[in-house]
Amino acid sequence: ITGESGTGKELIAEAIHENSRRAREAFVKVNLGGLSQSLFESEMFGHKKGAFTDAHTDRKGRFEMADKGTVFLDEIGDLDLSCQVKLLRVLQDQTFEILGDSRPRKVDVRVVSATNRDLRQMVANRTFREDLFYRINLITIHLPPLRERAEDIPLLASFFADKQAKNNHMEKVKFTPEAIAYLKNQPYPGNIRELKNLVERTMLVSGKKILDASDFQKQNPHGQSGKPPATLSGLTLDEIEKQTIIQTIEKYSGNISHIASALGISRAALYRRLEKYNITIDN
Repeated sequence: ITGESGTGKELIAEAIHENSRRAREAFVKVNLGGLSQSLFESEMFGHKKGAFTDAHTDRKGRFEMADKGTVFLDEIGDLDLSCQVKLLRVLQDQTFEILGDSRPRKVDVRVVSATNRDLRQMVANRTFREDLFYRINLITIHLPPLRERAEDIPLLASFFADKQAKNNHMEKVKFTPEAIAYLKNQPYPGNIRELKNLVERTMLVSGKKILDASDFQKQNPHGQSGKPPATLSGLTLDEIEKQTIIQTIEKYSGNISHIASALGISRAALYRRLEKYNITIDN
């Protein structure tokens, strides 16, 4: 599953699992972008007590936990080359070895992977293994960014609002036409995740049953008005995203956690964007 950060790749992976014959078994998510090379084998394959210094008890790995179910390998493009070899071996042979136990273990899992990177380009640059790429690239689902599917925004906003109301024992809310127009006009660099955060934050803070555009404006520090301002004329989407990030940095005085939350993206995704646009944050 490919797409920018926040486009809903995990939701699609869960939907695939829930609508399959494996639905009654486990759905196990692994964020490969947050796994160091030293922890990869222990996390994915498990270990026996005493296998290494801090191995005080036996531990199941993610593959064993997902047996008969689905394992979701998020951010697979961030996986170290040496770990890619070990992952490929499991996908090819459907066997693995627990650290501290040389006996091969059989595993039966559906593997769904996701990335916001261009894996074909990474293969060309030799930063991603070609054999692993073709092993995971049997079926590809690409999720376009939210800015390219504005027609989905009213349905998504209602879905997130209803879910928020149910989870927090709140009354359901409605959106005015002006509120919908406002939501459809936002750039959403954080995609669906950013829309979700904005809807939930506005509901919690306003406490109103009918939400208007002004309610969202108060909770959207980098938002646009109902009509695109003239200053955006001629700008590319990358330039708009860069300016949005810069404005949010200024509003939150460089606080990474607050900036990422306001943009509706993870800290890791924010760091990637800072690097992409060559933006520095002064301490």
